Amino acid sequence: MTYTSAKPYFYGTGRRKESIARVRLYPGSGVITVNGRELDDYFGLDTLKFIVRQPFGVTETMGKFDVICTVKGGGVTGQAGAIRHGISRALLQADAETYRAALKKAGFLTRDPRMKERKKYGLKAARRASQFSKR
Repeated sequence: MTYTSAKPYFYGTGRRKESIARVRLYPGSGVITVNGRELDDYFGLDTLKFIVRQPFGVTETMGKFDVICTVKGGGVTGQAGAIRHGISRALLQADAETYRAALKKAGFLTRDPRMKERKKYGLKAARRASQFSKR
């Protein structure tokens, strides 16, 4: 299913860790496409598919919107979280007064601030030190 830019859509940008997702919602039947592939094809784990669909479950709009998103950076968990954030923001554009309370209560509108901790000098990783020996 291809969409041209002439069709009206709702847009949302989602971020999580190093991942950035650009999400477009079209009125439709509930097809989710990630980077040109079906959701089930892109994410192998059922938990990740569940994370992506969560905003629709909370707002009771399952099957009312088609999602086309481009996501880059990070790993699969971060990408799923970024898509969820983007879908939530796009749903706000669709109908803010109806969906905002439910999405905010579920915590989908807040950008998750947790990031990778930087490596410190003298250590092997962020907190991992070399093994200590008395002698």
